[in-house]
Amino acid sequence: MKKTMKLIAIALLMTALTAGFAFARDQIRIVGSSTVFPFSSYVAEEFGATTKSPTPVVESVGSGGGHKLFAAGVGLDTADITNSSRRIKKSELEADLKAGITQVIEIKIGYDGIAIAHNKSGADFSLTLAQLALAVAEEVPVNGQLVKNPYKKWSDIDKSLPNADILVYGPPTSSGTRDAFEELVMEGATGKIKEYGKPYKKIRQDGVYVPSGENDNLIVQRLVKDKNAIGIFGYSFLQENADRIKGVAVNGVLPSPENVLNSSYPISRSLFFYVKGDHLGKVKGMEQYVDLFLSEKMIGEGGFLTEIGLIPLSKTEREKVRADWKARKALSLNDVK
Repeated sequence: MKKTMKLIAIALLMTALTAGFAFARDQIRIVGSSTVFPFSSYVAEEFGATTKSPTPVVESVGSGGGHKLFAAGVGLDTADITNSSRRIKKSELEADLKAGITQVIEIKIGYDGIAIAHNKSGADFSLTLAQLALAVAEEVPVNGQLVKNPYKKWSDIDKSLPNADILVYGPPTSSGTRDAFEELVMEGATGKIKEYGKPYKKIRQDGVYVPSGENDNLIVQRLVKDKNAIGIFGYSFLQENADRIKGVAVNGVLPSPENVLNSSYPISRSLFFYVKGDHLGKVKGMEQYVDLFLSEKMIGEGGFLTEIGLIPLSKTEREKVRADWKARKALSLNDVK
């Protein structure tokens, strides 16, 4: 009898220890992109409301900031997931691996356009990629030479543009939207201008371009107050505030889900989040949170997230993302630039 009781006690102790190990923390911690933040927060709220797990904590610190927090190590005091409005950089994945993270799982959730927008009461406005790049570049070509940007008004760049001051509210350097803007607009346009010689992405710092923090809603508020300014942020914020602001056409094309999907809108990008595989099985609900995020009711055509601005992947892409997640497919350095 004593032997049986001892075995039962040992079994109960092992069960408790195993349970304690399996769920060393019961609340998921998510950091990263301000663009992905509304989508991640929606899923987090739904997860908290429909499961027995606490609602995950989601912090908007920018894509770059999120990757830095994610790379702090594998301790359970570090982030479990980081949202990113661009693909992870090779240097960031190297930092993850150096920190002892053995499994970084990439999840692509959909597409987003980087909207250029202004006050809805203003006259319709259209820019080319080159005009937009020249408005915010640190240096521009004048008489065959690169000089400090002298442009103060849009009409200084092109007489066909309004005779109005250039004032651009945009993302800070920690933002994935800033990274994507530099790649798609700055490098994309300057790479075709012979005076630059190579793609150029330095942004002017004389007050014409105003870094406006990680909260894109602050940019929207500034556009509401300043009718002459333009702002740069994810398309979902344009859609959410369509009663107050409107898009600027770029290369003659307005930002819209259809124009992002068919690639006619030239400033489009993919959205991601990255899962710390080393925390799976240790933080309660991580697998279920990702499953919910990847469900058709969230990211499918007509899913909840498309109603707040996410542009969905194709059915084939969605199926591949789910298959890679099911296999817990980890990124290698060969997968990224």
